[in-house]
Amino acid sequence: MSMTDAAAFRASPEEAADAASAAARRAGVDIRLLSEVDEFARVAELFQSIWTKQGEASPVNVETLRALSKAGSYVGGAFEHDELVGACFGFFAAPGQRALHSHIAGVSSRMRGRSVGFALKVHQRAWALDEGLDEISWTFDPLISRNAHFNLVKLAASPTSYHRNFYGHMADALNGADDTDRMLVTWYVRDPRVVAACHGDPTVSADRPAEGLTDGSADGFARVEPLLSVGEDLGPLRHRTDARLVRVALPRDIETLRLTEPARATAWRLALRETLGSSLEGGGRVLAFDRSGAYTIDRGEQG
Repeated sequence: MSMTDAAAFRASPEEAADAASAAARRAGVDIRLLSEVDEFARVAELFQSIWTKQGEASPVNVETLRALSKAGSYVGGAFEHDELVGACFGFFAAPGQRALHSHIAGVSSRMRGRSVGFALKVHQRAWALDEGLDEISWTFDPLISRNAHFNLVKLAASPTSYHRNFYGHMADALNGADDTDRMLVTWYVRDPRVVAACHGDPTVSADRPAEGLTDGSADGFARVEPLLSVGEDLGPLRHRTDARLVRVALPRDIETLRLTEPARATAWRLALRETLGSSLEGGGRVLAFDRSGAYTIDRGEQG
């Protein structure tokens, strides 16, 4: 789907349902809303296997999922044959916002790399349009490069704000014991860029770098200067610059660093907080996330 096609193709429940069916088919799964207690128990078990250490509680319990489903919020599951291999749930925002906050999405380790997470999000978008919603928001760890690429490029979600220690100390198998800094993104489910992304063409945003995100390099932007890069010791290297357009690089594998070198992982979190976080808090915008694992940011006029 080209940008012209996406702009001309009006988002609708029917369009979204078609995109969701195609995404699930490509991933080799069946995705449906969940409503039974035994299904919620399977979600809790799946999330426990993804996020927690052995013997620790799941990040969600059956009672909460049951209540969310009964209240009409989104609880979806992806199945390969009869096995639950992915799940996602969220809850409605204030009524006037016509929005959903998507709280947790996860895929079993066996199915990663098969676009099951993408299919779940596209199914969630179809549900949201059918409910008359305009947007879905969620948070992600901005230090994890593959998550930034998935959310900002593949899904064409828009960065909204940066939050310091959003969840407090979680100390689970994925987050370690460090602060939980998060980026909040908003998925405008009727946006032509989102329509195109859900039909498998995220590259349309490259035609509008000043408004959206690209999957190319920062070379398309004039006078981009490094603000944060990877040093020779693989630690964060800060740069002084008054440039309006700056590049903020990420470590290659922050999750391994959290396990093997927690002090260096904390140094990266603080460096990202002081660069990406401070830029967004000061009114800056993320323009792109490129293949090398770096954000391009417009910080606005520098005094």
